[in-house]
Amino acid sequence: MEQMGFAHLWEASDYVGKFVFVIVAIMFVGTFWFIITNSMRNFSIRSRAQKVIETFWQTTNPNEAKRAMEAQPPSEPFSKIALDCANAAAHHAQNEGSRLVEALNRSEFIDRALRQAVSRESAKLENGLTWLASVGSTAPFVGLFGTVWGIYHALIKIGATGQASLDVVAAPVGEALIMTCIGLGVAIPSVLSYNFFVRANRVTLSQFDEFAHDLHDYFATGARVGGGPQPT
Repeated sequence: MEQMGFAHLWEASDYVGKFVFVIVAIMFVGTFWFIITNSMRNFSIRSRAQKVIETFWQTTNPNEAKRAMEAQPPSEPFSKIALDCANAAAHHAQNEGSRLVEALNRSEFIDRALRQAVSRESAKLENGLTWLASVGSTAPFVGLFGTVWGIYHALIKIGATGQASLDVVAAPVGEALIMTCIGLGVAIPSVLSYNFFVRANRVTLSQFDEFAHDLHDYFATGARVGGGPQPT
């Protein structure tokens, strides 16, 4: 009994049992990798968001605002939305009298660019959520499969020895239940972190929309609605 445990379970399991454990281990590593990376990304975005927005509106002219946004880190989403909007406005202005202007007015062209930018940055925020949702819903069943398979083989060995006392049955069955514990240990953090990141992303998406509306008002009409600070 003193030799029973996880190491003994690994040595006694067959290829199917080892395969199930490897799958659960991959789920475990992937889950905590996405938890760590998404936490760092969300913290970075939320800590810099207000500063980036204020930097844009406090610049003295659109060209300076564009240079300030270009100076932001590549992973910073608000500056990329502002740059796409500024580039769209400049592109439309450079093509006065062309078919582009005839097909789309300035407001529609800028709105389309903003929608594409917000969609792109929103998709980046969702990286890893599919993995967390999938692991949260499947890890308990993968662990349960490993447990059932382990109990099946344990009972076969017990039947072969002809001994069915509690001290003989408890150890191998208890070892098999370890797989269910591991599956739950992976699934619970996955579900909790998924819900947390969905909520955090919802707040960030709301900031995207608010900033995009202000950008559209400014580049389409030349003035920010609400009388807030704006490039002059």
